[in-house]
Amino acid sequence: MLPVRRLLAPNPGVYTLEGTNTWIVGSEPSIVIDPGPDVPEHLAAVAREAGPVGAVLVTHDHPDHAPGAVPFAELVGAPLYAYRLAGAERLRAGERVRAGAVDLTAVHTPGHTSDHMAFFEPGSGALFTGDAVIGRGTSFIDPPDGNLVTYLRSLKRMVELDPRIIYPGHGPVVLRAREKLLEYLAHREEREKQVLGALEGGPRTIAEMVEVIYADHPKDVRPLAARSVLAHLLKLADEGWAERTGKADDGPWVASTPRTCQRCGRRVKGRARYCNSCSLAMLQAEG
Repeated sequence: MLPVRRLLAPNPGVYTLEGTNTWIVGSEPSIVIDPGPDVPEHLAAVAREAGPVGAVLVTHDHPDHAPGAVPFAELVGAPLYAYRLAGAERLRAGERVRAGAVDLTAVHTPGHTSDHMAFFEPGSGALFTGDAVIGRGTSFIDPPDGNLVTYLRSLKRMVELDPRIIYPGHGPVVLRAREKLLEYLAHREEREKQVLGALEGGPRTIAEMVEVIYADHPKDVRPLAARSVLAHLLKLADEGWAERTGKADDGPWVASTPRTCQRCGRRVKGRARYCNSCSLAMLQAEG
């Protein structure tokens, strides 16, 4: 079994559940994932529990995961790796980080944020998912850095890894990893149907859609719900199934029918007249 320990950062809230999970993987030396916020008492507790540290990893640069990374790496004298974080060495998809008996592979999983990384240990099937998958509830997609199209691709990429256990950025460990990932995909598909259903009666603002789709949710999650609905609408707009009316950000949205390329007949994105291939071919012909 891969030795994994959790220390919970003292930052509970609507976004973070009980707090950010800081994971200590292996020992002598260990790898520490997501030191969390820059809270000296928490960082000192992680350092005591981790012992010698061979590497520090950050899943993404949100303030509940990343601010403590640089001071923690300095505290324990270990290299720091992240996809996008000042003071860290740049980590790319497919790179492996080794420390002691642990060998983790970096998996670029954009969607929650564009810089999001997960870390996979093939031998045990352990997948450290940051906020791409959380232990309770669903991940929050907040445009523009959050993108539902890339998020769905990331979920499918994680399914392909065939993990056995998920160590999330928040909430409890997930023992049925594949089930959880498929559940996440099904949830997004269902939410998309609800958004399209809300548009069937005519123009709707996001606030109006939230009132219907999230009617059984507490009111304090409505602002988050509005951002999630926007993420779905942007995906649908990209596919031609929805469009915003007017120029105001809070203006109504309406259902639409996907358009086809006037040159080749393939589906085009949004309101474009030609697909990318035909647009490029026409530009080259004119040149």
